[in-house]
Amino acid sequence: MEIQNSTINKLTNQQLSIQISLNGLSFSILDSSINTITVLKQIEFDRKLNPIELLDKIKELFSTEVALQHDFENVTVIHSNELSTLVPKPLFNEDALADYLKFNSKILKTDYISFDEVIASESVCVYVPYVNINNYLFDRFGSFTFKHVSTVLIESILQLEKNSEDIKVYVNVSSNHFEIIILNKSKLIFYNTFEYTTKEDFIYYILFTAEQLNLNPEVFKLIFIGDVNKGDKLYTITYNYVRHISFGERNDVFKFRQTAKSSHSNFTLIKSL
Repeated sequence: MEIQNSTINKLTNQQLSIQISLNGLSFSILDSSINTITVLKQIEFDRKLNPIELLDKIKELFSTEVALQHDFENVTVIHSNELSTLVPKPLFNEDALADYLKFNSKILKTDYISFDEVIASESVCVYVPYVNINNYLFDRFGSFTFKHVSTVLIESILQLEKNSEDIKVYVNVSSNHFEIIILNKSKLIFYNTFEYTTKEDFIYYILFTAEQLNLNPEVFKLIFIGDVNKGDKLYTITYNYVRHISFGERNDVFKFRQTAKSSHSNFTLIKSL
Protein backbone atom coordinates (compact mmCIF):
# COMPACT_ATOMS: atom_id res chain seq x y z
CA MET A 1 0.00 0.00 0.00
CA GLU A 2 1.20 3.53 -0.70
CA ILE A 3 0.85 6.69 1.38
CA GLN A 4 1.21 9.75 -0.82
CA ASN A 5 2.31 13.33 -0.35
CA SER A 6 3.59 15.04 -3.49
CA THR A 7 5.09 18.11 -1.76
CA ILE A 8 8.37 16.53 -0.62
CA ASN A 9 11.55 17.03 -2.62
CA LYS A 10 13.36 13.74 -3.24
CA LEU A 11 17.03 12.88 -3.51
CA THR A 12 17.33 11.50 -7.03
CA ASN A 13 18.56 7.93 -7.48
CA GLN A 14 18.54 7.08 -3.74
CA GLN A 15 16.08 4.41 -2.56
CA LEU A 16 15.56 3.49 1.09
CA SER A 17 14.14 0.19 2.31
CA ILE A 18 13.59 -0.31 6.03
CA GLN A 19 12.28 -3.44 7.75
CA ILE A 20 10.87 -3.04 11.25
CA SER A 21 9.79 -5.41 13.99
CA LEU A 22 9.45 -5.27 17.76
CA ASN A 23 12.72 -7.22 18.04
CA GLY A 24 14.91 -5.20 15.69
CA LEU A 25 15.22 -3.38 12.39
CA SER A 26 17.34 -3.26 9.30
CA PHE A 27 17.71 -0.85 6.42
CA SER A 28 19.42 -0.53 3.08
CA ILE A 29 20.03 2.31 0.66
CA LEU A 30 20.27 1.70 -3.07
CA ASP A 31 21.95 4.17 -5.41
CA SER A 32 20.12 3.28 -8.61
CA SER A 33 22.45 5.42 -10.75
CA ILE A 34 25.28 2.93 -10.11
CA ASN A 35 23.05 -0.05 -9.21
CA THR A 36 24.79 -0.36 -5.85
CA ILE A 37 23.53 -0.88 -2.31
CA THR A 38 25.63 1.69 -0.52
CA VAL A 39 24.35 1.10 3.03
CA LEU A 40 23.20 -2.15 4.64
CA LYS A 41 22.69 -2.30 8.39
CA GLN A 42 20.92 -4.56 10.87
CA ILE A 43 20.11 -3.72 14.50
CA GLU A 44 18.86 -6.22 17.09
CA PHE A 45 17.15 -4.95 20.25
CA ASP A 46 18.03 -6.50 23.60
CA ARG A 47 14.36 -7.30 24.24
CA LYS A 48 11.01 -7.23 22.50
CA LEU A 49 9.67 -3.68 22.49
CA ASN A 50 6.15 -2.34 22.33
CA PRO A 51 5.08 -0.11 19.40
CA ILE A 52 5.68 3.10 21.38
CA GLU A 53 9.21 2.04 22.29
CA LEU A 54 9.77 0.98 18.68
CA LEU A 55 8.87 4.47 17.51
CA ASP A 56 11.44 5.92 19.91
CA LYS A 57 14.06 3.59 18.41
CA ILE A 58 13.11 4.67 14.89
CA LYS A 59 13.39 8.35 15.84
CA GLU A 60 16.77 7.69 17.41
CA LEU A 61 17.92 5.88 14.29
CA PHE A 62 16.98 8.75 12.00
CA SER A 63 18.66 11.29 14.28
CA THR A 64 21.96 9.40 14.57
CA GLU A 65 22.46 7.72 11.17
CA VAL A 66 23.92 10.29 8.79
CA ALA A 67 22.88 8.25 5.73
CA LEU A 68 19.22 8.60 6.74
CA GLN A 69 19.22 12.35 7.31
CA HIS A 70 17.90 13.38 3.91
CA ASP A 71 14.97 12.57 1.65
CA PHE A 72 14.84 9.74 -0.86
CA GLU A 73 13.41 9.18 -4.31
CA ASN A 74 11.58 6.09 -3.00
CA VAL A 75 10.98 4.75 0.49
CA THR A 76 9.70 1.22 1.22
CA VAL A 77 8.74 0.07 4.70
CA ILE A 78 8.38 -3.63 5.55
CA HIS A 79 6.30 -4.44 8.61
CA SER A 80 7.37 -7.69 10.25
CA ASN A 81 4.92 -9.08 12.82
CA GLU A 82 2.61 -12.02 13.45
CA LEU A 83 -0.55 -9.95 12.96
CA SER A 84 -1.29 -11.16 9.46
CA THR A 85 -3.18 -13.76 7.49
CA LEU A 86 -3.51 -14.83 3.86
CA VAL A 87 -6.90 -14.84 2.16
CA PRO A 88 -7.53 -16.43 -1.26
CA LYS A 89 -8.29 -13.60 -3.63
CA PRO A 90 -11.69 -14.97 -4.80
CA LEU A 91 -12.85 -14.95 -1.15
CA PHE A 92 -11.44 -11.53 -0.24
CA ASN A 93 -13.82 -8.77 0.85
CA GLU A 94 -12.26 -5.43 1.78
CA ASP A 95 -15.13 -4.78 4.20
CA ALA A 96 -14.24 -7.84 6.28
CA LEU A 97 -10.58 -7.17 7.13
CA ALA A 98 -11.00 -7.51 10.90
CA ASP A 99 -12.93 -10.76 10.47
CA TYR A 100 -10.00 -12.37 8.68
CA LEU A 101 -7.56 -11.51 11.46
CA LYS A 102 -9.61 -12.11 14.59
CA PHE A 103 -9.43 -15.91 14.35
CA ASN A 104 -5.63 -16.17 14.59
CA SER A 105 -4.45 -12.78 15.90
CA LYS A 106 -5.22 -10.66 18.94
CA ILE A 107 -6.35 -7.33 17.54
CA LEU A 108 -7.97 -4.27 19.07
CA LYS A 109 -10.97 -2.34 17.77
CA THR A 110 -8.69 0.65 17.31
CA ASP A 111 -6.12 -1.22 15.20
CA TYR A 112 -5.65 0.02 11.65
CA ILE A 113 -5.79 -2.94 9.25
CA SER A 114 -4.27 -2.93 5.79
CA PHE A 115 -3.77 -5.43 2.98
CA ASP A 116 -1.41 -6.27 0.11
CA GLU A 117 -2.19 -8.20 -3.02
CA VAL A 118 0.17 -11.17 -3.29
CA ILE A 119 -0.17 -11.49 -7.02
CA ALA A 120 1.99 -14.58 -7.54
CA SER A 121 -0.14 -16.66 -5.15
CA GLU A 122 -3.51 -15.13 -6.10
CA SER A 123 -4.07 -14.20 -2.48
CA VAL A 124 -4.30 -11.13 -0.26
CA CYS A 125 -2.23 -10.51 2.86
CA VAL A 126 -4.33 -8.85 5.55
CA TYR A 127 -2.28 -7.36 8.39
CA VAL A 128 -1.86 -4.73 11.09
CA PRO A 129 1.00 -2.35 10.26
CA TYR A 130 2.76 -0.26 12.88
CA VAL A 131 0.65 2.77 12.14
CA ASN A 132 2.58 5.06 14.51
CA ILE A 133 5.74 4.30 12.52
CA ASN A 134 3.90 4.92 9.26
CA ASN A 135 2.70 8.30 10.55
CA TYR A 136 6.20 9.30 11.64
CA LEU A 137 7.74 8.31 8.30
CA PHE A 138 4.97 10.08 6.39
CA ASP A 139 5.71 13.28 8.31
CA ARG A 140 9.40 12.85 7.55
CA PHE A 141 9.38 11.69 3.91
CA GLY A 142 5.93 12.17 2.49
CA SER A 143 5.07 9.50 -0.06
CA PHE A 144 6.21 5.95 0.69
CA THR A 145 5.17 2.36 0.13
CA PHE A 146 4.61 -0.12 2.94
CA LYS A 147 4.13 -3.88 2.85
CA HIS A 148 3.98 -6.83 5.18
CA VAL A 149 7.07 -9.03 5.29
CA SER A 150 5.06 -12.06 4.12
CA THR A 151 4.12 -10.26 0.92
CA VAL A 152 7.75 -9.68 -0.03
CA LEU A 153 8.77 -13.15 1.11
CA ILE A 154 6.08 -15.10 -0.74
CA GLU A 155 6.35 -13.09 -3.95
CA SER A 156 10.15 -13.43 -4.01
CA ILE A 157 10.21 -17.17 -3.31
CA LEU A 158 7.50 -17.95 -5.83
CA GLN A 159 9.48 -16.06 -8.43
CA LEU A 160 12.66 -17.99 -7.57
CA GLU A 161 10.80 -21.33 -7.68
CA LYS A 162 8.48 -20.67 -10.61
CA ASN A 163 9.75 -23.74 -12.50
CA SER A 164 10.19 -26.06 -9.53
CA GLU A 165 8.73 -29.58 -9.63
CA ASP A 166 9.60 -30.49 -6.03
CA ILE A 167 8.23 -29.83 -2.57
CA LYS A 168 10.28 -26.98 -1.11
CA VAL A 169 10.20 -25.86 2.51
CA TYR A 170 11.67 -22.38 2.94
CA VAL A 171 12.57 -21.24 6.46
CA ASN A 172 13.32 -17.53 6.85
CA VAL A 173 15.17 -17.13 10.16
CA SER A 174 15.29 -14.09 12.45
CA SER A 175 16.74 -13.90 15.95
CA ASN A 176 13.58 -15.05 17.76
CA HIS A 177 11.02 -15.85 15.09
CA PHE A 178 10.90 -17.44 11.68
CA GLU A 179 8.58 -17.87 8.73
CA ILE A 180 7.86 -21.14 6.94
CA ILE A 181 6.80 -21.08 3.28
CA ILE A 182 6.01 -24.39 1.63
CA LEU A 183 5.62 -24.88 -2.11
CA ASN A 184 4.50 -27.88 -4.09
CA LYS A 185 5.38 -27.70 -7.78
CA SER A 186 5.85 -23.92 -7.48
CA LYS A 187 2.43 -23.43 -5.84
CA LEU A 188 2.10 -22.00 -2.34
CA ILE A 189 0.52 -24.54 0.02
CA PHE A 190 1.49 -23.16 3.44
CA TYR A 191 2.68 -19.98 5.17
CA ASN A 192 3.03 -19.24 8.87
CA THR A 193 5.28 -17.49 11.35
CA PHE A 194 6.51 -18.86 14.69
CA GLU A 195 8.28 -17.38 17.69
CA TYR A 196 11.01 -19.46 19.32
CA THR A 197 13.28 -19.19 22.35
CA THR A 198 15.37 -22.34 22.10
CA LYS A 199 16.66 -24.46 19.26
CA GLU A 200 14.24 -27.17 20.45
CA ASP A 201 11.32 -24.78 19.89
CA PHE A 202 12.68 -24.09 16.44
CA ILE A 203 12.89 -27.69 15.25
CA TYR A 204 9.58 -28.59 16.93
CA TYR A 205 7.64 -26.10 14.80
CA ILE A 206 9.36 -27.25 11.62
CA LEU A 207 8.67 -30.93 12.29
CA PHE A 208 5.12 -30.27 13.52
CA THR A 209 4.34 -28.34 10.33
CA ALA A 210 5.79 -31.15 8.21
CA GLU A 211 3.72 -33.72 10.11
CA GLN A 212 0.49 -31.77 9.65
CA LEU A 213 1.10 -31.63 5.91
CA ASN A 214 2.22 -35.27 5.68
CA LEU A 215 5.70 -34.27 4.55
CA ASN A 216 8.52 -36.74 5.09
CA PRO A 217 11.71 -35.13 6.54
CA GLU A 218 13.66 -37.76 4.63
CA VAL A 219 12.26 -36.50 1.33
CA PHE A 220 11.38 -32.81 1.24
CA LYS A 221 14.00 -30.13 0.55
CA LEU A 222 14.48 -27.49 3.23
CA ILE A 223 16.02 -24.17 2.20
CA PHE A 224 17.29 -21.75 4.83
CA ILE A 225 17.32 -17.99 4.29
CA GLY A 226 17.88 -15.15 6.72
CA ASP A 227 19.99 -15.19 9.90
CA VAL A 228 21.26 -18.77 9.84
CA ASN A 229 24.52 -20.31 8.74
CA LYS A 230 26.04 -23.75 8.44
CA GLY A 231 27.29 -25.00 11.78
CA ASP A 232 25.22 -22.76 14.05
CA LYS A 233 22.82 -24.29 16.56
CA LEU A 234 19.67 -23.92 14.43
CA TYR A 235 21.30 -25.47 11.39
CA THR A 236 22.82 -28.28 13.45
CA ILE A 237 19.62 -29.36 15.17
CA THR A 238 17.67 -29.21 11.91
CA TYR A 239 20.33 -31.32 10.19
CA ASN A 240 19.72 -34.01 12.82
CA TYR A 241 16.12 -34.43 11.64
CA VAL A 242 15.89 -33.25 8.02
CA ARG A 243 17.93 -35.01 5.34
CA HIS A 244 18.05 -32.40 2.55
CA ILE A 245 19.13 -28.93 3.69
CA SER A 246 20.55 -26.10 1.62
CA PHE A 247 20.75 -22.32 1.64
CA GLY A 248 18.75 -20.08 -0.63
CA GLU A 249 20.08 -17.42 -2.95
CA ARG A 250 18.80 -13.88 -3.34
CA ASN A 251 20.15 -13.88 -6.90
CA ASP A 252 21.15 -10.25 -6.46
CA VAL A 253 20.98 -7.83 -9.34
CA PHE A 254 22.81 -5.18 -7.30
CA LYS A 255 26.42 -4.56 -6.37
CA PHE A 256 27.33 -3.92 -2.74
CA ARG A 257 29.54 -1.28 -1.20
CA GLN A 258 29.25 -3.22 2.08
CA THR A 259 29.21 -6.96 1.54
CA ALA A 260 26.14 -8.73 2.91
CA LYS A 261 26.74 -11.43 5.56
CA SER A 262 25.84 -14.11 3.03
CA SER A 263 23.93 -14.64 -0.21
CA HIS A 264 20.83 -15.61 1.81
CA SER A 265 20.89 -12.98 4.59
CA ASN A 266 18.64 -9.89 4.70
CA PHE A 267 16.46 -11.68 2.17
CA THR A 268 13.25 -9.65 2.40
CA LEU A 269 15.01 -6.33 2.92
CA ILE A 270 17.08 -6.62 -0.25
CA LYS A 271 14.29 -8.24 -2.25
CA SER A 272 12.04 -5.27 -1.48
CA LEU A 273 14.26 -2.88 -3.45
